[in-house]
Amino acid sequence: MTLRLYIARVLAPCHEKDIWQRLFNWHASLNMEPVFLALHEDESKHLMHLNLQRQLDDVRWNVANQDEVACTSVKSNEVLIFDIGYVSSKPVEVLRTRRTLSLLGSEVNKGLCAIAFTTTDDSRVIASDTHGVVNIWDRRKSPRPCLELVTGSRSTLNTIQPHVDNQTIFGASKDGNIYMWDLRGGRTSAAFQCHNEAGHPPLVSLKLASMLSKIGSLKAQSDIVPKEIHSINLDPSCPYQLAFHLDDGWSGVLDIYNLRVTHVHCPPPAWLTGASVSTDLLYLRKPSWLPASSIYAVGSSYDCGLHILDFYPDTSSPSHVDYKEDAETLSEMNRQRKKNIFVPLSEGVTACASHPLNGTIIAGTKVSVLSDNPVFIR
Repeated sequence: MTLRLYIARVLAPCHEKDIWQRLFNWHASLNMEPVFLALHEDESKHLMHLNLQRQLDDVRWNVANQDEVACTSVKSNEVLIFDIGYVSSKPVEVLRTRRTLSLLGSEVNKGLCAIAFTTTDDSRVIASDTHGVVNIWDRRKSPRPCLELVTGSRSTLNTIQPHVDNQTIFGASKDGNIYMWDLRGGRTSAAFQCHNEAGHPPLVSLKLASMLSKIGSLKAQSDIVPKEIHSINLDPSCPYQLAFHLDDGWSGVLDIYNLRVTHVHCPPPAWLTGASVSTDLLYLRKPSWLPASSIYAVGSSYDCGLHILDFYPDTSSPSHVDYKEDAETLSEMNRQRKKNIFVPLSEGVTACASHPLNGTIIAGTKVSVLSDNPVFIR
């Protein structure tokens, strides 16, 4: 499988207050489907091209040592670490999960879903697996995990997110739960036995469906059942906002201080609009926050395009559960600026990322071919 990337410069460097005005002006000016710049592969321009002969499901830079790149697969229990300053098809280090035995005594095959690094320690590597465990390695000590964060469930942990304090880790599972672990201990600091191994249990475990059911207006319109969580991400401009994205295309925000859902975006299901169900549903969609103003970019679950969502942390956001469209405090200009935008494309988006400084959005699709001129906001 090849993931090809498309770049759309939707934000030039600007002050936070200008971002929504530029997005609004851009959206209003689109009289036809926008086109994105396709990056056609030119192997002569590769800094490094390693064919590992295996599926890769997650790749991450080591933020504390930018010469290192780590990658892994749901079909393997290994984290491969490469030094990009040392061009070799062999990793400089291979980390593996602990062995786990079934009740019959055979070894359980684990895969690794997501990787993360802390910002202050280049020796610590974090990865979630297909059996409900977050593995933490201290590379100075052993190629096996020094700590396992357990959930008490065998459900796959699709996604993990370290907090900016580097002591708290969030994880989200295929069965619709969000977990929070505090590496310093807490009220559940006693040893927790899981599959005959000592593990570190979560400080908090939340059933997202139960939290969504507390939103009266949402419960009145939808049958809320547990859904697979594709992704969780902390807002870089408001670190108590944890965004989540579900397999049916719903997105929202969990306030990690008050443990309540504050924002929800629920696009209509495919059957209601007559859209065909895309095979992209077989892929985990990976959204991204923009660096300022709590703007969240996520690919549509069945349409070809990208949702740009306003998740600003107060009731002026149209996605806030307490939003009042006719509120007297909201001026007409703010009402125009504060809106969710859908950017139509010629392919379905499975992953996107934004530049941490200027807000450039990069969108990846399952297959290729979007080309022409990029769209710029000035």
